[in-house]
Amino acid sequence: MQATAYTYDPDSRTGQVLLDDGTPVPFDAAAFDAGGLRLLRPGQRVRVEMEGEGEGRRITLVTLHTF
Repeated sequence: MQATAYTYDPDSRTGQVLLDDGTPVPFDAAAFDAGGLRLLRPGQRVRVEMEGEGEGRRITLVTLHTF
C-alpha cells in the first residue's frame, strides 16, 4: 500500500504516514527498521505493509516507494 510520510522522529524512529485517503496511521521503530531506511522526510512517498483490521491495524514495514 502506498502512503506519504507525515511525521518522523529520528530519535525514536517513529512517526505517522498519511494513507491516500488522508487517514493518518502511526508506525513504530520496528516497522521503520524492517524497511531498512536510515531517514524519512515528511512528504516522501513510501510503501507500507499493514496487518490487522480497523482500530487494531498496524504498520509492520515502512520503505521508500519505488516506481
